[in-house]
Amino acid sequence: MAYIRKRGKTWSYTVSTGKDPVTGERRQDTKTGFRTKREAELAAAEVEMSVAKGTFIKEQNISFRQFSDKWMKWYTAGVISKKPKVSSIRQREYQIATLLTYFDAITMSDINRNQYQEALIDMSQKMQRNTVQGVHGTARMIFRKALQDGVVKIDPTEYTKVPSNEEEELALPKYMEKEQLAEFLSLAKHRGMDNDYAMFLTLAYTGMRVGELCVLKWKDIDTVNHTISINGTLFNPEDLSNWYEILTPKTRTSRRTIDVEPMVIEELEKLRARQNEFKMRYRKTYHDADFVFGRMDDPRRNHETYFGYPPKRRTIELRMDRITQWMNLPARLTPHSLRHTHTSLCAEAGIDIEVIMQRLGHKNDSMTRMVYLHVTKSMKKEASAKFGALMSSVVKL
Repeated sequence: MAYIRKRGKTWSYTVSTGKDPVTGERRQDTKTGFRTKREAELAAAEVEMSVAKGTFIKEQNISFRQFSDKWMKWYTAGVISKKPKVSSIRQREYQIATLLTYFDAITMSDINRNQYQEALIDMSQKMQRNTVQGVHGTARMIFRKALQDGVVKIDPTEYTKVPSNEEEELALPKYMEKEQLAEFLSLAKHRGMDNDYAMFLTLAYTGMRVGELCVLKWKDIDTVNHTISINGTLFNPEDLSNWYEILTPKTRTSRRTIDVEPMVIEELEKLRARQNEFKMRYRKTYHDADFVFGRMDDPRRNHETYFGYPPKRRTIELRMDRITQWMNLPARLTPHSLRHTHTSLCAEAGIDIEVIMQRLGHKNDSMTRMVYLHVTKSMKKEASAKFGALMSSVVKL
């Protein structure tokens, strides 16, 4: 028989769960914090039923911080799933740090669904939705493991939801129209810094990710068949000048070969000729790792030179800002915007969505589909208007 009592403003239960098979001592399960007597009675009844069925598991007294530390060790070692990349580990650490601001010293079994949902709501008011979804995904994995190990009886993340932001979900990503892209590339060619034109032309004409561009090697360029192969991505979280790591592409479909226009290959060949001259001039200090866009800073402008190292993401962003300052754009664009620009112009050219996905290295992506549908929708309306104009001259109603 369960023992129900009130402690201060809340209720608690104590249920006998049998005897310890080794010591013979009587074991009990006690839990507090119920708002009403009825809630405590119902929870106690569930425990008694599980004891009778032989399925009772006593929750462990472990804090969220303690269990998440354990989980992170297992995750890093490849126990939770296959051994993760360094970038994935760093991302999980950030997501757990976010969860700790809400549940740090709270016992795992004391975190309920209502608390967790409130945390998601609070996060959504401070962060972008995709960031909160990432945190939610990590929390789900942690509590699923806790449920498997008997640390908790109920997964508080189950049946919870990241709040939707209709404006954020419906907002199209920023990209350039074809006339704007032409102006941007012209500025990069005539007013840009060394290699700006080759770099931004490659981004715009392939739709590759910035991290993929940074570690592109000459062996990835097929000058005969006019293709560029994507085999890696840059990992440099501190944005250091003299350190980098090349990781495998973001997903399985990210490893791909992209057909490009001959003009892109021609521009890269010009870059290679300039690079060979530069390497000869600074052969003692040049870090020759075959990078297409290895740094060739002008020593007169930059005393801290790391010739040959892959460019930093921040450097590419700043160079794009420098070029777009001469343009009349409605919003600030980033190098990633060229990826969306490539999507929109491929759609305008009538290229099938599946082919565009292959070029971008996506298996499925909501943003890409959103841009594609937006562009093709206006094209369909234009086609309808042209048909109507054609027929209006001959149809007399």
